[in-house]
Amino acid sequence: MQAWFCVAQQSHFRRAATRLLWFQSAMESQEMPECFVAKATDLKDGDRRIVVSGKHEVGVFFKDGSYYAYSNYCLHAGGPACEGILVNKVVDLISADRTYEGQTFSDELHFVCPWHGYEYDIKTGECAGDRKLKLRKYEVVRRGDDIFVVI
Repeated sequence: MQAWFCVAQQSHFRRAATRLLWFQSAMESQEMPECFVAKATDLKDGDRRIVVSGKHEVGVFFKDGSYYAYSNYCLHAGGPACEGILVNKVVDLISADRTYEGQTFSDELHFVCPWHGYEYDIKTGECAGDRKLKLRKYEVVRRGDDIFVVI
């Protein structure tokens, strides 16, 4: 009885390994789907588009000649992270003697989730309040005048 169990178990593991190899090769051979975002001429500096593909919502930004794409789900409460305002990072001015002198804006641009105000760096997708938190980043591809996001 034990010999039959071992043979059956080995056969089961062989079948499972074969299915795993087939699944891995199938996944490697599939191309990642691309979704059309816009014509490059339609996006002006500071513009954004929200692309929906299946369960994915992606915010695509165009700023200073570069494209950035992030998940449109805020890490805080699932709000529409990419649909809020664009604002420059606020920087505290501290003098040499460590006294507070006020605030100014830096060149670092953030987008703000409209639900609860979580801010994200447009170049990295990092949360301004906690740099360990980061939105999922997507690849943006330009083909001629067409802009695509790879889902």
